Amino acid sequence: MEIGIIGAGIAGIAASIRLAAAGHEVTVFEANDYPGGKLSEIRMQGYRFDAGPSLFTMPHFVEELFEVAGQSIEGKFAYGKLPIVCKYFWEDGVQLNAHADVFKFAAEAHEKLGIKEKTIVRAYADSRYKYRATASTFLHKSLHKRSTWLTRDVLKAIFKIPRLDIFSTMNSVNKRRLKEPHLVQLFNRYATYNGSSPYKAPGLLNIIPHFEHGIGAFYPEGGMIEITNSLFELAKSMGVHFQMETPVNEIIVSDKQAIGVKVGEWQHNFDRIVCNMDVFHAYKKLLPNEKAPERTLRQPKSTSALIFYWGMTEQFPELDVHNIFFSDNYKLEFEHLTDHKTVYDDPTVYINITQKFAPDDAPEGSENWFTMINTPHNVDQDWDEIINEARENIIQKVSRILGRDIRPLIACEHILDPRLIEERTSSHLGALYGTSSDNRMAAFLRHPNFSRQIKGLYFVGGSVHPGGGIPLCLLSAKIAVELIGEDVR
Repeated sequence: MEIGIIGAGIAGIAASIRLAAAGHEVTVFEANDYPGGKLSEIRMQGYRFDAGPSLFTMPHFVEELFEVAGQSIEGKFAYGKLPIVCKYFWEDGVQLNAHADVFKFAAEAHEKLGIKEKTIVRAYADSRYKYRATASTFLHKSLHKRSTWLTRDVLKAIFKIPRLDIFSTMNSVNKRRLKEPHLVQLFNRYATYNGSSPYKAPGLLNIIPHFEHGIGAFYPEGGMIEITNSLFELAKSMGVHFQMETPVNEIIVSDKQAIGVKVGEWQHNFDRIVCNMDVFHAYKKLLPNEKAPERTLRQPKSTSALIFYWGMTEQFPELDVHNIFFSDNYKLEFEHLTDHKTVYDDPTVYINITQKFAPDDAPEGSENWFTMINTPHNVDQDWDEIINEARENIIQKVSRILGRDIRPLIACEHILDPRLIEERTSSHLGALYGTSSDNRMAAFLRHPNFSRQIKGLYFVGGSVHPGGGIPLCLLSAKIAVELIGEDVR
């Protein structure tokens, strides 16, 4: 079959590899002049930055694509495991190294916070339990097909519901289990991995810590961009055709069947279409004559981000690859983000420094700071004012905690805000993860990986099931391609 893919984001590339491996002829249309979507890079004045995702977990999903393609990964993609997942800072002077080894982390938490080591170990064991009980159903299969629910895995999961904390919030679960305020805040932050609030998102999302500490946090040699580059080259080696700088104007539908795409004045016919575009824009721009699933498209959006890419002229040995400077009032910060759609004046600051792992990412004696805070998605706020205020608050906060004025050390700067995120990646309203998970039914309310009304049309990427982030986007491609295989059979 001939299959057309709209968008060369990481999910679109992954889908193209799987489809080519299944013997299909695949063409990918990409509006930008580069592949990867959010998973790209920025270079300026000798500094290199990962532009989008900065944390690499579940590398086996990348390795699996090479296996599917029947090619060796050796010499094409490599990565290392980080011994410290993240370093945490609080205004009261507390600092914690979240060692990849859970027992080492538990020992440090006991030494600095007085909490029993078994409390930490049990928290990660619970995270692992939730993952193993639900992943095969909620992450690896379509939630919108009856066949998914007629399995032994689902039956087993039903009996485990009382331990899955579906009807509690992440915060209430963490307060009950951990009690110690610093650790509650630390575990609450995992809600931000899919753009949600720990005070609203279900406790089931406490599976996320297992991604980092149970499976591991890694860093690709050459940067996160190498995930894109290696898979892009893999797809091309399999005969996938990429049409860059070629935006699709419309998905052609005839008798409720997707039959092709319109590019400029030309129509390209295909047997199946896979859309890696944000599902909102897919319906509003590419399917103007088709009935859109308005209830799905109206679901609350996830948070977004404001990122300052700073070239720093000095080094900070007290920092690691991943660093978090926590807000003094986490609940108030999330109320600003989710309820008031603005940014709190004491935001939690995340700083990623890849130079710690890859010295060539910055000039000698310097560091590349990917400095990010969570923001609401774009609802026509005064972003210029928000950016100016946030920049000042970030500089003051980080300088205060580190005991060192960082302002004169910023040699160069690039800024990415929700407006630019939407412009460059077509993410509706600049929401990084599509719809939020601030609802226990959120997983079921995400758009499925196929169209219910239009035969031969499938969806992949962060705006559809199972969600945003590199691992879930790669899984969305796997689910969609399996659905195509079932439909063809």
